[in-house]
Amino acid sequence: MSFSEQTIARVAIANAVYVMDKPYDYLVPEGLRLAPGMRVTVPFGRANRLTEGMVLELTADSPTAELKTVVQALDESPVMTDAMLRLAAFVRERYFCTFYDAIHAILPAGLWIRTTRRIRLAQLPDDWQQLLREKPEAAAVIALLQQLGGSAEEAALAKKLPDTKTLAYLRAKKYIAVENELLRKNAERTERIVTLAAPAEEIAAYCDKKRRSAAVQVAVLELLHKVGVVSMKELQYFTGATAQTVKSLERLGFVRVDRQSVLRQTALPPEPQETGFPLNAAQQTVFEGLCAQMEADAPGVALLCGVTGSGKTAVYIHLIRRCLAAGKTALLLVPEIALTPQLMSLFSACFGEQVAVLHSSLRLTERYDAFKRIKNGEVRVVLGTRSAVFAPLNDLGLLILDEEQEHTYKSENAPRYHAREVAIYRGSRNAALVLLGSATPSVESMYRAEQGQYRLYRLPQRFNQMHLPDAELVDMKLELRAGNQSAVSGPLLAAIRENITRKEKSILLLNRRGSNRLALCVDCGFVPHCPKCSVNLTYHMANGRLMCHYCGYSQPLPRYCPDCGGHLKRVGFGTQQLQYDLEQALPGAEILRMDADTVSAVNPHEKILSRFQTEDVPVLVGTQMVAKGLNFPDVTLVGVADADSALYVGSFRAAETTFALITQVVGRSGRGEKPGRALIQTMTPKNKVLELAAKQDYDSFYKDELELRRLRHCPPFYDLIKLGLVGFPEQAVQRAAQELAHSLGVQLSQPPYRDCVLDLLGPAPAAVYKINNRYRYHITLVCKNSRPLRLFLAQTVKSFAKDGKNRGVTVFVDVNGYD
Repeated sequence: MSFSEQTIARVAIANAVYVMDKPYDYLVPEGLRLAPGMRVTVPFGRANRLTEGMVLELTADSPTAELKTVVQALDESPVMTDAMLRLAAFVRERYFCTFYDAIHAILPAGLWIRTTRRIRLAQLPDDWQQLLREKPEAAAVIALLQQLGGSAEEAALAKKLPDTKTLAYLRAKKYIAVENELLRKNAERTERIVTLAAPAEEIAAYCDKKRRSAAVQVAVLELLHKVGVVSMKELQYFTGATAQTVKSLERLGFVRVDRQSVLRQTALPPEPQETGFPLNAAQQTVFEGLCAQMEADAPGVALLCGVTGSGKTAVYIHLIRRCLAAGKTALLLVPEIALTPQLMSLFSACFGEQVAVLHSSLRLTERYDAFKRIKNGEVRVVLGTRSAVFAPLNDLGLLILDEEQEHTYKSENAPRYHAREVAIYRGSRNAALVLLGSATPSVESMYRAEQGQYRLYRLPQRFNQMHLPDAELVDMKLELRAGNQSAVSGPLLAAIRENITRKEKSILLLNRRGSNRLALCVDCGFVPHCPKCSVNLTYHMANGRLMCHYCGYSQPLPRYCPDCGGHLKRVGFGTQQLQYDLEQALPGAEILRMDADTVSAVNPHEKILSRFQTEDVPVLVGTQMVAKGLNFPDVTLVGVADADSALYVGSFRAAETTFALITQVVGRSGRGEKPGRALIQTMTPKNKVLELAAKQDYDSFYKDELELRRLRHCPPFYDLIKLGLVGFPEQAVQRAAQELAHSLGVQLSQPPYRDCVLDLLGPAPAAVYKINNRYRYHITLVCKNSRPLRLFLAQTVKSFAKDGKNRGVTVFVDVNGYD
C-alpha cells in the first residue's frame, strides 16, 4: 500500500448532523501515514471533542487558513476502497443522508462502534503536590496515572477509587482531561438480546440532542439503528456501554431487553445434492441471452419474468458459474431472511467456500468476519438480504435481485435507499449485469423493460411442465351467514383434512400476527388504544395481553369495558388465532407458526422450516415469511386466510402488493410431482385484482394497473417525494408542516423547478400519525426526480433545521416510499 505525501486530509465527521455535513480539512502530522478510506480521530466543534472521521481525500490545498490536526489513525490500512467511497457519495446525494450514514450502511457495525473514555494527565503545575496536600485521594490519582504512563481508561481507574468525586475535582482543576477513544473489539455470545423500541426519527432527534452529554447512549442507539437486534454482551463490547446505560434507555422507552438462552448459529452446512441443474429449452434460451448481455461492454439491466416454479434459480446458478469462469464475482439478493437457509445450502453445494452470507440475523462478529473475507477476495459469491448490496466484492460481474418487486428492498431508516437502485448504480460503475427476477415484477420495472431501458426475458411455464395451481376464491360472507366465525372457511378446512389424509402438506398465509386485530365493547363501542401511538392494541393469546406493534406497549386484556363495564369482544384474527382455530378443528395435528413472535435467536427461520420439511408436520401458518422463495415439493395446498388485508389501504401500491403476495404464496403449491391447489378467502370475491391473482394473470394485471398509475400520476410516470415531519407537541409539527408547505409551494412554482414538479400535496397527518408520543405529518411532491431538485430539497431540509422556530421537529426526505 503506497501512502500519499499530502499534508491535508479531507474528512467526513461521524458526529456531523445533516445540516453540518460536509468534508472538513485537517492537517496530517508528520510521520502519520494516511490514505483515503482510513478512519481517524479528530477534534471537532468548539470544544474540540475527539470524534471518529473517515478520510475522503488527501490534498495539499485548503481554503481554510487555520486547520486542526488529525490526532490518530484508527486503521493500519484503508477499510474502504475508492469504489466504496464513491458508493457512499452516491448514497449521500441520492437519499438525503450524511456521509457517515452512508458509511454506516456500507461498513459492518463491529468495525466502528466501540467508544471508551480515557483519563489523561494535563500539564501539572510544579507545586501540584503542595496544592493537593489536603487532597490525598487526588494526589494518589495523579501518582497512579504517572505510574501508568500518563493515561488510563476511566472504567479501570474508577474501580480503584471509593467514588467519582475525586475525578470530578481534578477535572475542574484542569489537572486531568477526559477524552473519548475509539476502538474495535470482537464480541461473544450472551443470553440478553436488545432491540429498538422507538421510531427512527425520535431516536435520531434524541441522538442529535445528546451526542455530547450522553455519547455512550448515542453509540448504543446508533448501533441498534443499524443492526436492529444485538446481544447485550456485543452491545457492551462494541459501544463501551454498561448495563446501567441500557437500563436508562429502556426506562426512556428507546430499547427493549429480552432474554434468550443461546444465539443463532452460523450458516448451515450444505446437504449433498445434485448440482448440475440441467436447463430445459426455455431456460437455455434465456441463459444464452443473459450470457451475451453479461459479456457485452455495457451489460445494463435485464428483467427475468418467470412464473413461480419456472426455474429462475437454476438460471441464476448457471449464470453465476459463467461469471466466475470469467474471473469475476457475483451477488445475489433475496427479500427475506427466511429464504437464506435453503439458498445457502444450495449455493454452498454448488460453489463451496467461495460463498458468504450477509443478513441482519448474523452476530456482529459473523458479519465482520464475512466482510473481511469478501474484501480480501476470499469470497466470490455473496448471498444476502438488502444490506448485502454494499458487499465489497472486487471485479463485480453480476448482481441479481430475486423477487425484485418486494418492499423489503427499500430501507425505512436513514439512509432510505432502495437496493435495486444501488445495485443498478454498482452495475453501471463495474460494467456488470444487473438481473431483476420475479414472477410478478414491479410495475416500474416492467414499464422500463417495455420502454427498452431493461432487456426483458420470460419463462412462461413451470420447469417440470406441471400446470400452475388451480386457485379458488372463497366468499367469507357466505361463511358468516352460515354461522362460521372462525378464521378458517369450510372449504379450506376440508381441503386441509384431505391433504392430511394423503400425507401431503399445506401452507396458510395470514399477513397479520397476534390473535385478534382489536378488542371491542359490544355495548358502547370502546376500543383499547395505545396511549403512545394512534393505533388500536392487538390481542395476543400467547401472553393474554393487548400489545402495540409500533412501540411495544402492552397491558392485560381487561375483563370488562373500562368505560361502561360492558363485554369486550375480540374482533378480527391474526396468525395466533388462525393456529388456534386449526388446532381445535384438527385435534392431534401439529400446526407450525412462523411470524415475528415465533422467530427468535433460539428458534430461527431455518429451524422452523427444517422441521416443516423433515418432520411429520402437516400445516405451516405464517406471515409473508412463508409466501416467497420456499421450495417444498410435498406442499400441494396453499390457503390465503385474508386476501383483503393489504388491498384496501391508502397506498398506491396496494393492488400491486396484494397481487404479488397472493401470486407468490399460491406458487408455493404443486412444485413437485403432484398437482397443487390454492384457496383464497376474501370478503370481496368479485374484486378484479383478486380474480387476476387467482388466475396468475400478471400481464392483464399489469395492463390495468399501469393505466391507473398513469391517471393518478404515480410511478413509473412521476416520482412521489415525501417530506416527513416528526416531533412534539402536535401543534408545533402542524405549524412547521404548514409553513414548510407554503415555502415549498412558492419556490417550486418558479423556474427551474416549475417544469419538473406537477403537484404539491399536504401537509397531512401520516396514516399512523403518532408513534411513541411523536407526531408525524408529511408533504408530498408529485414530480420528476432530478439532481437539481434533490439539491434544492437538501438545502430546504438544512434551512429548516437551522430555523430556531422548528426546535423539536425533525424533517426527512423519502423518495417513492412504501408507507
